[in-house]
Amino acid sequence: MKPEPRAEGRRWLVQAENDLRFAELASRERFFAQACFNSQQAAEKALKAFLYARGAEQVMGHSVADLAAECARLEPEFAELKERAAPLDQFYLSTRYPNSLPGGIPAEAFTARDAERALEMAREVIAVVKRRFQ
Repeated sequence: MKPEPRAEGRRWLVQAENDLRFAELASRERFFAQACFNSQQAAEKALKAFLYARGAEQVMGHSVADLAAECARLEPEFAELKERAAPLDQFYLSTRYPNSLPGGIPAEAFTARDAERALEMAREVIAVVKRRFQ
């Protein structure tokens, strides 16, 4: 049975908010790579929430920029958001895999400033999506 679009969107938005809370916790505990990754995940899931709420049956991909562009086809505000949130895409792989950082490891490569920037971007994405649910 196909889920009701708004309910499915809300489900994804709740998970996005949960990921954001975990990212905040990780940052406070100085796990900056994990804070960056979970910020990316929060933004990705929030954008997918919007698309599911608008009736998408399956949303593929992990790029925040690509998902925001897809959202912008439905709501122009997302075009501007795409530019501001696109840097989150750099945290999808590099925060988890040593081979994405030749000579380094994620646990040592990311800083408090990286985490704060990622959190700010994720918060903005979630705020924009939440406004669409009201």
